Amino acid sequence: MKKYENELVEEIHQCADAISQYGVEIHLKESPKRAGKGYLEPSEQALMRENYWADNEESGGNPFEQNLPPDIMIPMMRDAMGFPNLNLNTMELITKYETIQANNHSVGLWQYYLRRGKQEAKSCLIYIHGGGWLGGTVHAVENPCKLITELADAVVFNVDYDLAPEVKFPDNLEECYAVVKHVYDHAEEYGIDKTRITVAGDSAGGNLCAAMCLMDRDQGNHYIAQSILLYPAVTFGKNAAPGYEWTMDAFEIAPEQEALIQSCLLLGKPTDLEGDLVPETYLKQLSDASNPYASPMMAENFEGVAKTVIMTAEYDGLRLQGEFYGSQLAKAGVDTTIYRYCGCTHAFIDRLGYQPQTEEACMLIAELL
Repeated sequence: MKKYENELVEEIHQCADAISQYGVEIHLKESPKRAGKGYLEPSEQALMRENYWADNEESGGNPFEQNLPPDIMIPMMRDAMGFPNLNLNTMELITKYETIQANNHSVGLWQYYLRRGKQEAKSCLIYIHGGGWLGGTVHAVENPCKLITELADAVVFNVDYDLAPEVKFPDNLEECYAVVKHVYDHAEEYGIDKTRITVAGDSAGGNLCAAMCLMDRDQGNHYIAQSILLYPAVTFGKNAAPGYEWTMDAFEIAPEQEALIQSCLLLGKPTDLEGDLVPETYLKQLSDASNPYASPMMAENFEGVAKTVIMTAEYDGLRLQGEFYGSQLAKAGVDTTIYRYCGCTHAFIDRLGYQPQTEEACMLIAELL
């Protein structure tokens, strides 16, 4: 049973507030339960205190800041990723699993669709999970994918791509794009409309989706009709396009929650590439960090990129680059919409059933499909 009232989801869904930043409009998804600006959303705060914050206080700090060797750190990070979310489906779904060959690797592909859905060709979502390119699983996002399937009566694919360091950039990206091509080429067999393929992903998955859209444009294929990027990482290290700056001053924080919120903002803060576990694990060579397929923000132009929707979390260190990336797309003429989930932190899509914003995001994605 979900941990909040249905009315709260609808109130968030109907919120129409907006601000202007980077010269573009950002739609605010505000919770009526929040104490005010500068505060965490209440369910977010409760989850943090019950799970992450208490564990860190008892152990003497965040283990991810302790400069442990990669062979210890990577398994720790993988084990810590994801959240035990809930299945909110009310209709019967069919689940299938297959493997396809992509970039000389075998890639797992989960497929979901309604048993008694509409008979005409459906819209399609190809979901790429997050996890810093070195962690995360399809299972962490299975319930959100299934809820979107029901709400949109769409065919949804959940991609089990290879992770670093076993497989590094650009091979992971090429695997994901090979899945898009496979789905496009077999659209009739899957019962989908090949002109309505959406790619979506969170965090590192959002990075891969943004890069796939650039690749799709560059190759002239146009398999992708739309992308939905949830709190995407779009640059590495200190790479920055003109006009982009990361600053703590961009985050409005209530003094009594300062320690709690600032612990959420380290992700996305510019760092030296050398010595940073994630780029050293994901990239074959650190010079790849300036490649637009690794750091989409660094692309020379964005004209012709597929329609894009970006969802950020207010208290996520990646928020600034995600919203700036949206402005880059919009100023290049790309149909772009940006939503900011107020009071939320990184990875909120994992918390279906525990946080109302997650269910609302699934509703919004279904509407976009």
